[in-house]
Amino acid sequence: MYAACVLEIRNLHAGYEDLEVLKGVDLILEQRKIGVLLGPNGAGKSTLIKAIFNLVKITKGDIRFYGENLRDLYTHDLLAHGITYVPQGRINFGMLTVEENLLMGLTLSPTLSLKRERENHMERIFAQFPVLKEKRKEYAFRLSGGQQQQLALGRALMMMPKLLLLDEPSLGLAPKLVKEIFVTIKRINQEFGISILVVEHNIKSVVDIADQCFVMVQGKIVKSGPASALKDSSVLQKVFVGKFD
Repeated sequence: MYAACVLEIRNLHAGYEDLEVLKGVDLILEQRKIGVLLGPNGAGKSTLIKAIFNLVKITKGDIRFYGENLRDLYTHDLLAHGITYVPQGRINFGMLTVEENLLMGLTLSPTLSLKRERENHMERIFAQFPVLKEKRKEYAFRLSGGQQQQLALGRALMMMPKLLLLDEPSLGLAPKLVKEIFVTIKRINQEFGISILVVEHNIKSVVDIADQCFVMVQGKIVKSGPASALKDSSVLQKVFVGKFD
């Protein structure tokens, strides 16, 4: 492992009950970079994200975060270490207000203990998502799809993560909102200095903002490298049509 590495995965095997989905995954994500997991349906992309967050059964291999092995840590321990996960579907607390949803994130932050610190941090989140400030007293279920996704991201940022795991952030969004959500992800990466690993089927949009690409096929990383190098390669064309050697 080298100094700029935030996440290092070696020979990871994981899955569900007796079904092994990940079959020896190796991955290195550099510090403060955006990495994207690409590949056909069923390749194991979402399972890999869940494995990092200890939501699936790991049978072999290591997951190291700044050199520390995470494999035996519980999910709440991972939150305390600075790892957050935003699953598919923009999951929020519909009967809580926008502000209350964000405060749920604050309760899980181990670093913000003073009221003033928490208030300042919330204002920083509102600066990133002005619509959330405008609607801070509205119930979450009343928000549009794009606003729901902003709220899910905002709550994750309230925990002041070092690593943000995103599973299909553009799922179900209109094309205009897809573009906006990826601009937001890039801005979060740059302004908060957060490393991000994202699973995404909207290949062009995510590769445009990514630093590193990892192509998964049948539970393994079969190709990785700088996003700029893979962007126009035949590898990404195969991702589009789902045909791999």
